[in-house]
Amino acid sequence: MKLASLFSGGKDSTYAIYKAKQEGHSIECLVSIFPQSEESYLLHYPNISATSLQATAMKIPQIQSRVDTTDPQIELEQLQNLLEKAKKNFGIEGIVHGGLFSDYQRTRFETIGNNLNLKVLSPLWHIDQKNYLKELLDSKFKFIITSVTSAGLDESWLGREITRDDVEQLILLSEKYGFNLTFEGGEAETFVVNCPLFYAPIRIVKANKIWDGYRGRFEITEAALVQ
Repeated sequence: MKLASLFSGGKDSTYAIYKAKQEGHSIECLVSIFPQSEESYLLHYPNISATSLQATAMKIPQIQSRVDTTDPQIELEQLQNLLEKAKKNFGIEGIVHGGLFSDYQRTRFETIGNNLNLKVLSPLWHIDQKNYLKELLDSKFKFIITSVTSAGLDESWLGREITRDDVEQLILLSEKYGFNLTFEGGEAETFVVNCPLFYAPIRIVKANKIWDGYRGRFEITEAALVQ
């Protein structure tokens, strides 16, 4: 089936593409919306502008736009407009997204799918969280943490590429502080720098760390494909 990916550049949306391709689907385009701020309930905020580099690395066309409000209804309308464009220009038959547990996101994506007569695929839905993080590393996914907003996750995690030892530490921290291990509640955000879908890895040249004592962001200001 020809699919459009709802793409944020994080581990989940990228791995959903990987799983969909394993199942024999074709990813015709990436659909990305740049939200106004990190307050968006629907959209991924940190480093969304760097997704164009990931699209290049995957050799998949990207359709993107910006919204200048945090109104979720306007975000949904913009997303539907982009998917309608993807259907017209790329002949997509469905949508794939990387949601794991968020009914808020999934029900809204399914509403858009019904409106446009597109099937919705959720290959990571209700996946075991501990096994999932280990599966990502086993599948040679390399990703960094680009924001943290939860107790138990301090400034030292910003910009860190996650290793097996980090996964074990995150498991202990999530049990102690009660945050979602896969970060779907916004406890943290990620950015994929290499995976089997990429023809070349991404090197982060310059970045800024912003930390307010409780939460922070790792903002990529310059990055390039390693040739």
